[in-house]
Amino acid sequence: MKISFIGCGNMAKAMIGGILKKQLCDAKNIMATNSSEKNCVRNRQEMGIETTTDNRAAAGWADIVVLSVKPQIYEKTIAEIKDVITKKQLVITIAPGKTLAWLADQFGKDVKLIRCMPNTPALVGEGMTGACHNELVTSQELETALQILNSFGRTVVVSEHLMDAVGGVSGSSPAYIFMMIEAMADAAVAEGMPRGQAYEFAAQAVLGSAKLVLETGKHPGELKDMVCSPGGTTIQGVGVLEERGFRSAMMEAIRACVEKGRNM
Repeated sequence: MKISFIGCGNMAKAMIGGILKKQLCDAKNIMATNSSEKNCVRNRQEMGIETTTDNRAAAGWADIVVLSVKPQIYEKTIAEIKDVITKKQLVITIAPGKTLAWLADQFGKDVKLIRCMPNTPALVGEGMTGACHNELVTSQELETALQILNSFGRTVVVSEHLMDAVGGVSGSSPAYIFMMIEAMADAAVAEGMPRGQAYEFAAQAVLGSAKLVLETGKHPGELKDMVCSPGGTTIQGVGVLEERGFRSAMMEAIRACVEKGRNM
């Protein structure tokens, strides 16, 4: 199996790292493109993969082609490589807002397409990815794609109409969580805790809480109630968050993200 990444930013590097860690294929069977020869050299040295500045060469070389360029240049990039893409290859995309129908229209021919939306925790092997595919993708090809996507976290296959919601609830939300961790740490610093220690306490609290949700299967509200002792400190903090509109602010942020994704 040969895999080409058209573009090699943070997400592509996270995916490549997962593939290599899980030993899904050898580094020599992975190629990544970059517009800069200097960056190609660095990526080759750091990851041991093949690199090139030629998108067409990389696209024609692989069994699986991952379009990992910025959404703004998808149209230009597809126009550049579409003539060398064959009906035997599998194309995986990671751009928000670029539907299967839009992608098929850009290629102008039958192409096996898997559309996915990973998030930045993939960089540490804890990504969350939603994926959908067109009717040309076989069950075996989908399984292969899921092995790749699961190499850097978890993946759930969803209906395409939910992909914008995936982008909102997991694709963009790490930014909101980072803001929350920063705010939690700032409060601890205000109470005299050293900043590095404050970040460690806040980040571990978020990590542990997330694991409780995933591993116990309990409703988040039930887990919240377990922390809120009658007349205790936590319920006082919860009251402040409710008063300041914490829930509605988070909901509106995600809905704004979803709407933006639909219109990209």
